[in-house]
Amino acid sequence: MYSTRISAHVRAERAAVYRALLDPDALVRWRVPDGMSGQVHVFEAREGGAFRVSLSYDAPDGVGKSAPHTDTYHGHFVRLVPGEQVVEVLEFETEDPALRGVMTMTTTLTDVDAGTEVLVVHDGIPDGIAAADNETGTRMALANLARLVEAGEIRR
Repeated sequence: MYSTRISAHVRAERAAVYRALLDPDALVRWRVPDGMSGQVHVFEAREGGAFRVSLSYDAPDGVGKSAPHTDTYHGHFVRLVPGEQVVEVLEFETEDPALRGVMTMTTTLTDVDAGTEVLVVHDGIPDGIAAADNETGTRMALANLARLVEAGEIRR
């Protein structure tokens, strides 16, 4: 198991970024890497609240962790600090032991000039998930998050 730390600058207030982290409609627009589509099955945005999300490859040759073309993960929210931090515990639904394991994802928001610094720390990533894939997916997601929030498309 290993950890990654990825950050990005978003030209929006922390409150708007935080709302995007906890809005299931927004989530399927920003957390989904390029070449995939998302579906939220369960999303209870409260401490202790559960979530379950599937990401499916658009291309027929995409290989999923949970099904032939799909990665499904589930978990719960451990800590929610409005405007500051979201801590999630999650795991992929898979039969592959190299991809199993509980991961913690901590997203921290900090004020910076002209916006918010978003830091995503993944802890406990199973060794079967390539670090480069995790980092690339996280960078894509943060770029999508920035575009969405900067465009003012998050509900108040």
